[in-house]
Amino acid sequence: VDAARRAAIARNHSAAHLLQAALRRVLGNHVEQAGSYVDPDKCRFDFTHFAALTAQELARVEALVNEEILADLPISMTETPLEEAKKMGAMALFGEKYGKMVRVVRMGDFSIEFCGGTHLSNTARIGLFKIVSEPSVAAGVRRIEAVTGTGVLSLLHEEEELLSGVARTLKAQNVKDVEKRAQALEAELKETARALSAAKAKLASAGKDELLAKAVPVGSVHLIAARLSGMTTEAARTL
Repeated sequence: VDAARRAAIARNHSAAHLLQAALRRVLGNHVEQAGSYVDPDKCRFDFTHFAALTAQELARVEALVNEEILADLPISMTETPLEEAKKMGAMALFGEKYGKMVRVVRMGDFSIEFCGGTHLSNTARIGLFKIVSEPSVAAGVRRIEAVTGTGVLSLLHEEEELLSGVARTLKAQNVKDVEKRAQALEAELKETARALSAAKAKLASAGKDELLAKAVPVGSVHLIAARLSGMTTEAARTL
C-alpha cells in the first residue's frame, strides 16, 4: 500500500461524509447521495437537490465542514447488525442491498453512515476542505467537487499564480490593487468608446455638404446614395 496515496484518499472520503451531513443541515433532509467518487486528488459528491446552490449556501456548507474538521471529531468504524445500525440512525444508500452485518462510520455526533471504505482516525487529519465547483449533472441532481489537505494548498498556489498574472497584465502594483485597476481600465474603455463614437459622428457630419451636392432628382424627391464604411449606427443617425 502506498501510504501517502491511501491517506489522501481517506482525507477525501472522510470529507465526503462531512459534506453530506453539512448539505442536509444547510439545504434540508431531502438531500440524498446520488453517487460519489474519491481519489488522492479530489472528492466528488452527487446529491439530490432542486436548484443550484447560492454563493451563501456554498459558503455555509464549506464553513460547516471546516468547523467539524477543526473540532477534531473522532472517527469510529464498527461492524454491527443491520437493524442495530438503522436504530442508530445511520444513513444508508437508497436502493443499496445490505447483508445482516454492516459497517458503520461515525464522526462524532455530526455524521453516521453505512460505509465500507477507507477513512481517517479523526476529522482534523483532513486538514482543510475547499469547494471547487457545483454543477448540475442531471435533472434534480447536483455535484460538488472539492479538495482537501495538500490539495487545498495546491489550489491556493494556482489561484495566486493566476492572480499575479492578471496583476502583471493590468499593470497593478500588487494583487490587492487588481480590482481598482480593472475598474479604472473599464472606465477608461467606456470613455474611449464614447469619444470614438463622437469623433465618428463628427467626421460623418463633416461630409454632409459633399453628400448633399450629389443629390439627384427622382420624381418629386431628391435622392442621395453613398457607401460609408466603418460607421456606427449612432454616427449614421447623426448624419
